[in-house]
Amino acid sequence: MTSFQRKTGLGRGLSALLDDNDATHPPKNTVNPVSETEQRTENHIGTINIADIETNPFQPRTEFDQVALNELSESIKVQGLIQPITVRKNGTNKYQLISGERRLRASKLAGLTQIAAYVRGANDQQMLEMALIENIQRENLNAIEVALSFQRMLDECNLKQDQLGERVGKNRSTVTNYLRLLKLPPAIQISIRDQKISMGHARALISVEDTSKQLFLHQEIIDKGLSVRKVEELVRSLNTLPLPAPVIKQTANSSEYQKLQRDLASKFATKVKLKVGQNGKGAIEIPFVSNDDLSRILELLDW
Repeated sequence: MTSFQRKTGLGRGLSALLDDNDATHPPKNTVNPVSETEQRTENHIGTINIADIETNPFQPRTEFDQVALNELSESIKVQGLIQPITVRKNGTNKYQLISGERRLRASKLAGLTQIAAYVRGANDQQMLEMALIENIQRENLNAIEVALSFQRMLDECNLKQDQLGERVGKNRSTVTNYLRLLKLPPAIQISIRDQKISMGHARALISVEDTSKQLFLHQEIIDKGLSVRKVEELVRSLNTLPLPAPVIKQTANSSEYQKLQRDLASKFATKVKLKVGQNGKGAIEIPFVSNDDLSRILELLDW
């Protein structure tokens, strides 16, 4: 193994994928096969032209902090690139980035035309897995990016959740919790992505089944700066509240209202209409046939 051997902290899956055993046991289903001459040039560290490197089509990361890139660029100008990027051959003198896009971008900002790279063989599935796993291991990756990466590994790498957990060094319940984030309404997912709410807030909201209640609590978190514990308390209260007692809807057809309508008609000596809505609100209509009849009704009302 070369001095470029990865630390086990990157997870069993990534270290296995980066193992040099591919040199002696190349994958059978390689989508982009290379010649024997090209194979002999793989699995080594060398210096290659940055202009010959294509971006990784399987890159799951969509956002890069420009300030952090500038800081890394300044560091590269002074110290050089400490950790080589990883690429695969993609034709004669052409390469495709596997991992290290942030380092590649910073090197371009630093004005470098060449870069140290670990050249290795990899098929498309290995490319995808390595790109996803490398990004998942980053501390600054937001929870939605992690969840989307997990989902891509399940869908495109034909993995089960327990296999995925082994690849990324996480237990199955952690994987499940991330995947459940993708069931939240888009507005909440955006807030998680933009770090307006935390993973803890999101996990509390997941247990609320009603989407409108989720969105209401989500807005309360943002407007009032609610802590995760406070949201959990609100959710527990919401889920443990007893169902309200059924409300008996009083309508104009109920016996009580019919009796009241008859009594009013008798008092005013005219047909009285009593209108009652389902919420208990309504109106009384007392018709009159002339000004004299109106005066009579007003006198009865002591007007």
